[in-house]
Amino acid sequence: MGVVLRNLQNVVPLRRAKLRKDVEILRHIFGVQKFDMGIICVDNRKIQRINHVYRKKNQPTDVLSFPFYEDLRPGKVPCALQRDEYNLGDIFLGVEYVMQQCKETSQDLHEALTVVTAHGICHLLGYRHETEEEWNEMQQKESYILSEFNRLTGRHLEPLTKRCT
Repeated sequence: MGVVLRNLQNVVPLRRAKLRKDVEILRHIFGVQKFDMGIICVDNRKIQRINHVYRKKNQPTDVLSFPFYEDLRPGKVPCALQRDEYNLGDIFLGVEYVMQQCKETSQDLHEALTVVTAHGICHLLGYRHETEEEWNEMQQKESYILSEFNRLTGRHLEPLTKRCT
């Protein structure tokens, strides 16, 4: 199955094939090619609703992750015993929100979506950023993943720098 990439918004034109290719490269670097994951692209209204319901934050955001494995230690690849356990979970990308950020920073939308997806995959693999220590650990992982991505693709992606809460 691999990556299921669904575009449930029509605010922002998306090049899904390009994003899917980038996600495949990220999965390879993370070492989780065997695992399925869902990536769902949504607009501000939808991501705000999800953020409100699950995180009690009534505002749009760039990415929300819903891990299949709740209690993974950061960086541990899950131990899947049956076929249906080869699932990392789902990532919701707030494509409209990311595009608005890109306009402010004149960043490329697809590059930004790849970075945000890498951040989301970190969450699926047990990384958190509730504390300074967790943030630093996650930041290191993201930097490593993106530097490998850049090495393989010749691109110049930068990790998310803002401290998330």
